[in-house]
Amino acid sequence: MDQKKRYCIFAAHYLPHLGGIERYVYNMSEKLKERGDEVLIVTSRVGDLSRYEKINGIPVYRVECYELLEGRYPVLKYNRHTRKIFRVLKQKHFDMVIINARFYVHSTAAALFARMNKIPCIVLEHGSSHLTVHHPVWDFIGAVFEHVHTFILKRICKNFYGTCEACNEWLRHFHIKSKGVIYNGINVDEVNQSLRVGGNFREKYGITPEDKVIVFTGRLLKEKGLPSLLDAVERMNRSGEKVYLFVAGSGDLEEEVEQRKSRYIIPLGYIQHEEIFRLLAESDIYCLPSVSEAFCGGVLEAVACRCYIITTSQGGSKELISSEELGMIIDRNDADTVYHALKNCLENWQECKRAADKAYDKLMNHFTWDIIIDQVRNLKL
Repeated sequence: MDQKKRYCIFAAHYLPHLGGIERYVYNMSEKLKERGDEVLIVTSRVGDLSRYEKINGIPVYRVECYELLEGRYPVLKYNRHTRKIFRVLKQKHFDMVIINARFYVHSTAAALFARMNKIPCIVLEHGSSHLTVHHPVWDFIGAVFEHVHTFILKRICKNFYGTCEACNEWLRHFHIKSKGVIYNGINVDEVNQSLRVGGNFREKYGITPEDKVIVFTGRLLKEKGLPSLLDAVERMNRSGEKVYLFVAGSGDLEEEVEQRKSRYIIPLGYIQHEEIFRLLAESDIYCLPSVSEAFCGGVLEAVACRCYIITTSQGGSKELISSEELGMIIDRNDADTVYHALKNCLENWQECKRAADKAYDKLMNHFTWDIIIDQVRNLKL
């Protein structure tokens, strides 16, 4: 029987805040707990969230923070409450500290804690480009800050891993040599449990089984390429190629998506995660024309529900969709490119169905959390 281990996982955001890193940390912590390990999560107290709670039996401590960029970039406050949390952590005698995302002040504090207490520590890289607020001056200042912050962090912790090869390539931008990849993955049990209850999205919106449905899930941000996808779907329907687009998620472009709502463009807003799987299972094509990505959990979830994937070469999706036999990687994310990708897909639908099945097989053999957790538990630092 494997020896029980104790893990402290740091992440700037965690549930109920939703995002790719949050889902990554959730799945990792759940699988470690399933193996009999003890897990504790340290995150930021954004809004009116409690300072401490248990989520699915896992303790979650939240440190006070300054909520920059409307909470998108929390900066840890090193106050009395934060010091108290770190004193509690010191008594836990962890076997490993796992830090998610390099560019937060939270991450440096975690690395210092690990070093001062002689605990093995790893930093997981989740990005493949600089954080952007779509303003050239502020983006430049942010990039400078990120380089300075990373310069400090890499002198405290030497063990960096990417969540895909694209993340490792991005680490080289900061003169960091990764020690390997700890991929994002899919929780097969969660998918299967969600799909035991069928969805009713097609029925609710009067979409027949023969109609083709495109889906977009995740944060509604400009860098995800959502405006191009909306333009492409509108163009297809104007030209008589009837397709539907479900948009599930929240974010900066919520208002724009709502304004472009039509018979064929259907905003769903935020929906529960189990509903996401049911939505994907009722959809045909998952389209993510993103210009900034790590290894998108939405792509993994869509493949697990046998959707055909159209996405860009940004981030780690191309490591799953590694050939035309598995899906489509587009080289640009403008509306014209997205339109022709969707059109080609509909014209060769039987080939696309076979590609979706092959991508599913690859996912099950390489990108499940059971496989990933074996790797995490066997790390030698």
